[in-house]
Amino acid sequence: MVAETTSRVADNTPEHVNAWIRCCTEQSVHHLAENPDLISMRLRQLDREWNVERALEANAASFALFGLVLGLRKRGWLGLPIGVAGFLLQHAVEGWCPPLSVLRRLGFRTSREIEEERGALKALRGDFAVLPADAPAAERARRALEAARAR
Repeated sequence: MVAETTSRVADNTPEHVNAWIRCCTEQSVHHLAENPDLISMRLRQLDREWNVERALEANAASFALFGLVLGLRKRGWLGLPIGVAGFLLQHAVEGWCPPLSVLRRLGFRTSREIEEERGALKALRGDFAVLPADAPAAERARRALEAARAR
């Protein structure tokens, strides 16, 4: 069965890993609600953050090239790029492959998860004018995350 594109990675990640990633995002937003002068710097960091798809593609390409180079010396190594191609196909169709589990546990987030943090930080910064400036930082962070998730 072909997985839904927008949620396939999170749907195929164990819930405790998804919860840990959400918790890290929420901690970041809460910290920056208390330190708004750091929001622009964090937004620049998010612009450079690799999402899980990019990390998977880069790792697959590296292993495939490595296997092809080694395969020039010994044919048995050609199984490596074949396996990598199989994993990529599996990921494209099902939204899961074995390397994905490792990358998620290392903290790689989906584009949607990164954009959720970006949206919450922009709301905190006042880009969307949806948060009361006089609310406590924790309340502003909570409302910013809700607004970002609703987008």
